[in-house]
Amino acid sequence: MLVAERYELIVQLVNDRGSIRVSELSELCQVTEETIRRDLDRLEQAGKLRRSHGGAVSVKDQQPEIPYFEREITHAEEKRRIAEEAIRQIEPRERILLDASSTAWYMASIMPDLPLTVLTNSIKVAMELSGKEKIEVISTGGILAQRSLSFIGPLAERSLDAYHVDKAFLSCKGVHLERGVSESNELQARVKQKMFGMADKVFLLADSSKFGVQAFTHVADLSQVNTVITDNGADEEACSLLRKRSIHVKTT
Repeated sequence: MLVAERYELIVQLVNDRGSIRVSELSELCQVTEETIRRDLDRLEQAGKLRRSHGGAVSVKDQQPEIPYFEREITHAEEKRRIAEEAIRQIEPRERILLDASSTAWYMASIMPDLPLTVLTNSIKVAMELSGKEKIEVISTGGILAQRSLSFIGPLAERSLDAYHVDKAFLSCKGVHLERGVSESNELQARVKQKMFGMADKVFLLADSSKFGVQAFTHVADLSQVNTVITDNGADEEACSLLRKRSIHVKTT
């Protein structure tokens, strides 16, 4: 790993987690703790983070990831209906991708035991599908993001480069007609950018609360989306404008 790449990874990890210890950075970057301390000193001088006792804390004013248990119960009924509609788009023997969203977990929880190959960066999705005999589950490696129970970082991004899927089912923090699809932090956004580029068809799973929202980090333009699945509370004008852009919109 080049020094510049290590600096970028350190800043992303600090911003994603809010704070991190020197010992953990040393292990993740595979360099000595003394090297990490020097890196943190330089990054603090550059205003990228703030040193703390035994580590570093974020100075970036970005929206933190919502813990998974909170996302599970937020707009739960809408997410279940969206998940049910998403499953109707799946055919036997397809290769599909499920991200680490709570809606993807709802999909996994009600997925019929069809012959499928499912690629995911979500621990919860992988565990939910593990009891289904006909479904082959492939999980990315990477750094575990504790709030979302997902794998992120360079290893997760590189592992996605090895695959191509028929359909990707992805959620997000914001869907904006001009600014596209966005996420709450850079590490999650970078993984999802890879996911958008590795599927024949992309299904965006977004409940109505996400329309008109621009979150912290851009993920993809809406031109990369084939179908939006949302609930019946979605703004009708926004749905009409999406259809005019040749994006299929399914409401539940």
